[in-house]
Amino acid sequence: MPTRYIGDGYWEIISRQMSVVTRSEQQRFKDAKITVIGCGGIGGETIEMLARMGIGELVLVDKDAFDLSNLNRQTLAAISDLGLVKSDVAKEKVRLINPYVKVTTFNEHVDQNNISKVIGDSDIVIDALDNVLTRVIVSREAKNKGIPYIHGAIHGTMGQISVFLPDGDATYEKMFNLPSVGKELTDDVIDDLKNVTSGVPPVIGPTPNLIGCLEAFEAFKVITGVGKVTAAPKILTFDLLDLSSFSLDEL
Repeated sequence: MPTRYIGDGYWEIISRQMSVVTRSEQQRFKDAKITVIGCGGIGGETIEMLARMGIGELVLVDKDAFDLSNLNRQTLAAISDLGLVKSDVAKEKVRLINPYVKVTTFNEHVDQNNISKVIGDSDIVIDALDNVLTRVIVSREAKNKGIPYIHGAIHGTMGQISVFLPDGDATYEKMFNLPSVGKELTDDVIDDLKNVTSGVPPVIGPTPNLIGCLEAFEAFKVITGVGKVTAAPKILTFDLLDLSSFSLDEL
């Protein structure tokens, strides 16, 4: 790193946003730790924005490797990254953008056995996932730990985002009326959740990247206290093919 970036380089990186937040608010973001589960389409953009906004610590979770079908939307991916583990590539990208960010990676799929270890003592957990079962596992653990859970999902040109605060009554499962509400995750319930999402969903590049940007900024709002959080049961939805569809509703 060039010597001019040693010391106060962090504050130079984020200097252009200091008219949006106070130094103490930004310091809270600098001191915060966020877990991003999924380093693909949504997660890649979330991770990059968090690094550029000056998050202090990231935990990046993904076992999958990049392939050719990822290149239409996953901004962390390049031809040279094909076959490489997404979380490892994400860690290196963060280092190149903002070396002041501490990064830990988990190159594994999330399940009921490792979710507590993965989330740890994070201040926020961000859902950049593509299946309902893992979202249920993550949202439950976040609730148990008293950690805000930021949900984002896409399908084709449509996207949605909502923030589940630990002291709120709304939960991910209740809000979307999932078959697991109030039940233990037995084999039968797990099968029911797997059936909620099946097949490979369509997706075009801007959709997950827009959701990723929004999730990063919701995390910024939660930690700094700046702005109004899109807290459940409110949900922001859109369809990029219909710009009049951008709406904030309550489920």
